[in-house]
Amino acid sequence: MKNSLYLFIMGVLLISCSRKAEKSDAYGNFESTEITISAEGTGKLEAFGITEGQVLKADSVLGFIDTTDLYLKKLQLMAQRKSVSSRKNSISTQIDVQNQQTANLIVEKNRLEKLIKDGAATSKQLDDLNANLLLINKQISNIQSQGTSIPSDVEALNKQIEQINASIKKCIIKNPINGTVLNKYAEANEFVTLGKSLYKVANLEEMNLRVFVSGSQLPQLKLGQKVEVLIDSNEKENKKYEGIISWISSSAEFTPKIIQTKEERVNLVYAVKVKVKNDGFIKIGMPGEINFKQ
Repeated sequence: MKNSLYLFIMGVLLISCSRKAEKSDAYGNFESTEITISAEGTGKLEAFGITEGQVLKADSVLGFIDTTDLYLKKLQLMAQRKSVSSRKNSISTQIDVQNQQTANLIVEKNRLEKLIKDGAATSKQLDDLNANLLLINKQISNIQSQGTSIPSDVEALNKQIEQINASIKKCIIKNPINGTVLNKYAEANEFVTLGKSLYKVANLEEMNLRVFVSGSQLPQLKLGQKVEVLIDSNEKENKKYEGIISWISSSAEFTPKIIQTKEERVNLVYAVKVKVKNDGFIKIGMPGEINFKQ
């Protein structure tokens, strides 16, 4: 009886030891693509009501930066554009006046030429009239030259107004991707400057498990390959997922410090990323394991 009990206990211990001896093919930690959203304008943060852990939709408006100064600058530029455009009408009017004076002088010139033939006028009078005609022609050329810069001046002001409109648009804070807010770095009513970090967001619906494999394991892997992914469910059990290899490093590196033993850290390994659909249990930084053959 004692021998039977002894054999039973030894059998249980052997089974237990054999299960503990089972090792996965590779180990690593989960990560996600994190994006830090920064201010694209300078001013008071008028509204910004997000919270850490909040799930956001792509293109959702989260707040805005005060645009009063930009709007006033835009009004100033629009007034300048109106003023420049009005110069065109003024120049046209001036040219019309000069053309009318030219027409009047030509009529007077024709009359003087007839009077000179009859001896009723002097050549000095004709010379003075021709000098006036020449002067008016120069004035017309000068006025016309003033108008040549108007289209380019208006275009330059239009470009400045477009820049202001773009800057105003950038003051609206839009979320770029579907994701979860990981960190919030600013609050409403704070003054923010261009480039200041506002929040960090990541898509947690699909996670990357970054693992490290040896050179001898590398031939067993290829892009798009399905593998078994394991995370700790409790102290004794693992939770299984299906993963797909999405990236394999083309160069070797020393094993990162996150690997526990010093002996393993001196080995050269290759980094591999495995995409895993997240059911909500996988967290950033959580350890994971993979088995090449499911």
